[in-house]
Order: sequence, then structure tokens, then C-alpha cells
Amino acid sequence: MESIVKRSGVCDEVVTKLQQQIASGKFKTGEKLPSEPVMMQQFGVGRSSIREAIRILANKGLVTVKQGLGTFVDVQNGTLVPWYDRLQSSTSKDLNEVRQLLELKIAEKAAINRTQKDIAILTRLLKKRLHAAQHNLADECIDADIQFHIAIADAAKNDILADLYKNIAAQIKKSFRQAYTDTEMFVIKHSIHEDLLQSIIDKDPKKAWQCVMNIIGEKAES
Repeated sequence: MESIVKRSGVCDEVVTKLQQQIASGKFKTGEKLPSEPVMMQQFGVGRSSIREAIRILANKGLVTVKQGLGTFVDVQNGTLVPWYDRLQSSTSKDLNEVRQLLELKIAEKAAINRTQKDIAILTRLLKKRLHAAQHNLADECIDADIQFHIAIADAAKNDILADLYKNIAAQIKKSFRQAYTDTEMFVIKHSIHEDLLQSIIDKDPKKAWQCVMNIIGEKAES
């Protein structure tokens, strides 16, 4: 079956495929999406992946879940689907500008709102990033770097900010994989990432903001 998604990142792939189907007009505004069992069979994933994908689409404003009736396409703002399309074809310059704006505010909010659980997650991911960087494991290093910044977005405790950042994270990862064939830059930038984590631990939003400026100052590098 062509629609069956890969096992890694299954939820994100389901979201992508459903967005593409909505963008192409396969499912129009007001139309009901297939039932959970049908989508589970279509995409070859479990119920939890389908439900999480629907939750993400609902947060994006693309669908509405009506209890007892099902999930309906509900694109009230005509720019929502084109926004997804623009991400797929965005230039590095445009993507970096959006990333900079988001990461500055996210770091500031994370320093204010982080929990001990957030700190534990961030510490683990930063260690994973360093290990991959020191062993020149480019793909693993990029994955850990993206996960680290997503975890900061989660620590900000603003679902809209976090969802916006997660929406562009796949494109950031893609651009990194095109730009970096080794991990030299990730090693160079590690100490600044340590400073960023420490500023979040210290609940110092001004320092967190400055750390992000230091990280992205030249060309929005990792």
C-alpha cells in the first residue's frame, strides 16, 4: 500500500500525508475524514498515532473533532494550508529568520517556566548531542540538536509556540543535513549550548535570550 508510512516518526508522517490530502482537495472543508480504523489500515499505524495526528491537525486549525460524529475538515483561514506548502519550499534565509524569532522567545519563556523534568530531558539530549558530535556522527548529532531545541520549546509551556517550532523543525533538520556533512560546527557550538541550558536552569531569561543570539548570530547555525 502506497500510503503506509515508515515506522520512524509515524505521527509526523500521518500529519504530512493528511495535510497533503487536504491541500490537494481530496478532503474539502466540511467533509468528514475516514474513521480511525480506516486510517489505521490506510497508513499502517496504531490508533495512538492517528489520534495524535488528528490532535496536531486540530491545533493547526485544519480539522474539527465532533464527539460522536467524527473529524471534519475545517479550514477557516485560507492561509493555513499554503503555510504548510510554503514550509516545504522555503528558502534557507526565510526559514532561518523564522527560526531566530521563535527560538529567542522560546528560550526566554523556557527560562521562566521550565520544570525539573524539563531540565532532565534537556541535559540528556545535550549529552547525546555532544557524544554524536565528538564521534562525527552527523545524522545522530543533527537529530539530537533538533530534539534539544524542541525540548526547549516544550519547556516554554506555550503550546502555540511549541507547535509552531515543531512545524518548522523538519525543515530545519532537512537544511542541516544539506549543510553539514560532519560535526565540526556542532562541536564548536557546544559550549554555547551548555550556556543556554545553564541559563534555563538558572531561570535567567535575559541570559537565555543572549545565548540564542550567540548561537544564531552568524547564520542560524545549530
